[in-house]
Amino acid sequence: MPPHVTHHHLCLHFRTYQTFRSFHPTHLSGHRRSTPPLHRNPSSASVRPPPPEEPTLSGDTPATRPLPRPRPHSPGRGISGPGPHTPPPAPGLARLNALPRDRAVAALLTCCGCPRWAARLADHRPYPDAAALQAAGDEASYDLTPAEQARALAQEPPAPLPPARPGPGTLAAHTALRAAHAAYERRFRHAFVIFLDGYHDDELLDQTLHAIRTRLAHEPDEERSVAAEELRRLARARLGRLAADCP
Repeated sequence: MPPHVTHHHLCLHFRTYQTFRSFHPTHLSGHRRSTPPLHRNPSSASVRPPPPEEPTLSGDTPATRPLPRPRPHSPGRGISGPGPHTPPPAPGLARLNALPRDRAVAALLTCCGCPRWAARLADHRPYPDAAALQAAGDEASYDLTPAEQARALAQEPPAPLPPARPGPGTLAAHTALRAAHAAYERRFRHAFVIFLDGYHDDELLDQTLHAIRTRLAHEPDEERSVAAEELRRLARARLGRLAADCP
């Protein structure tokens, strides 16, 4: 220790240091400085900036790449609307479209015996295909009045008897069917009509006999609606054959 520094000087310096430590501003009550908390937007915490787009081998990024040009429409691909690619109508339908009105009405009367029905279809020619002709026939059938339905049903020939099939009960079934046809005509004043397309030949006899026996129990108004629907289906099938082979 240097001769001019005594024990008294050391104690004085130590007390002075402690005094300064005790009066540090951060230890004063009532004068503590508080830092306001940082307010963070909770939505911004979960939103992260998108990663930078990596350049490709050519050095450009997707944002700077030119957009591809749309491919021109190929006339031979996809679904084409009506136009030069629409197939021509069937030969029978083309002949029906070209017939004079009176001959067209006569041809259409073979499909349904109502003159107004046939005239309506003749006046709406030409038809682009058989489906359009059949749709027009359905619409005209739905618009028939009860008197027109009765006239069309009166023009219908009796339903032909199904072909005979070998078996002991075939003769008895045909006899029962003839008797049912006669009973139907006496009750409802028109021939029994039924649409049987789609059945096999060995099913026709049973289907016809079952249908006529069921419909004999109908009331006149109910059977009129059933017969009108069968007439519409028959006319639709006949229009399809006429479009395929019109004389």
